[in-house]
Amino acid sequence: MRALLVVNPAATTTSARRRDVLIHALASEMKLEAVTTEYRGHARDLGRQAADSDDIDLVVALGGDGTVNEVVNGLLHAGPALERLPGLAVVPGGSTNVFARALGLPNDPVEATGALLDALREGRERVVGLGLTSGTPGTEDEAVPDRWFTFNAGLGFDAGVVGRVEQQREQGKKSTHALYVRQVIRQFLGEPNRRHGSITLERPGEDPIADLVVAIVSNTSPWTYLGNRPMYTSPKASFDTGVDVLGLSRLSTAAVARYGTQLLTSSPERGPHGKHVVSLHDQDRFTLHSKVPLPLQMDGDHLGLRTSVTFTGVRRALRVIV
Repeated sequence: MRALLVVNPAATTTSARRRDVLIHALASEMKLEAVTTEYRGHARDLGRQAADSDDIDLVVALGGDGTVNEVVNGLLHAGPALERLPGLAVVPGGSTNVFARALGLPNDPVEATGALLDALREGRERVVGLGLTSGTPGTEDEAVPDRWFTFNAGLGFDAGVVGRVEQQREQGKKSTHALYVRQVIRQFLGEPNRRHGSITLERPGEDPIADLVVAIVSNTSPWTYLGNRPMYTSPKASFDTGVDVLGLSRLSTAAVARYGTQLLTSSPERGPHGKHVVSLHDQDRFTLHSKVPLPLQMDGDHLGLRTSVTFTGVRRALRVIV
């Protein structure tokens, strides 16, 4: 097997020595080319080259969820093609690693490498669905390029938190769960639309759902992790279905306390609930419009401000080695 290993040297939980050990372990089982990313978007470019190559069977992403997202977007730059495209494998190296953990992989990169090698020897793989965003025709965002996400996307409050975290990291702060909690509080205190939301969700053949403050789109469950604690916004979300949506129409102090508690105590059976909660399961296509530009995040990466985003749940999009 010929494989391309995409290595993010800034991955939070892997040192240079540990990465060398992992590379040698993988190279013992396959013909491996390891490339270290040098700029934002490099992993996407490498994934695209692998997709267009005739002799790459597998792409292994060694890094966090952002690295995985870039590789996936490169692999699928021309759309899904299960029989033609290389498979994907993940060795988690970030601070949270939602996609890898949702696939059932160990969060430790050494253990995950061992699990990957076992899966390759036994021929185990899984075909997963993904989420796709695109610019909405007839809006100012219609020319925005399509982009895939593996586990979640969000418009509004949660994307604002992601943007704040990225700003802190650019200033040299480490990506920790405490950092995220602090930015949640700051985002809440600075949120201008927390009582009267600006987002409208539109679906073909259905009445629109208006005045949402935040909309979180999930392609799998859990939504994220706080340390080792999984948090479920859409417990029924699955790689085998369309995408799920959790919308909140109020973020008052009382509402944040209530929904925060529900998130911390959420389970595979129950997520946030109440009269200001909208929960939709297994959606194939819908659009989020906003009266004002709002931040958008996908797989934990802040992608700027948008006023309209169309989401599609694409089944059977990618082969993953598990």
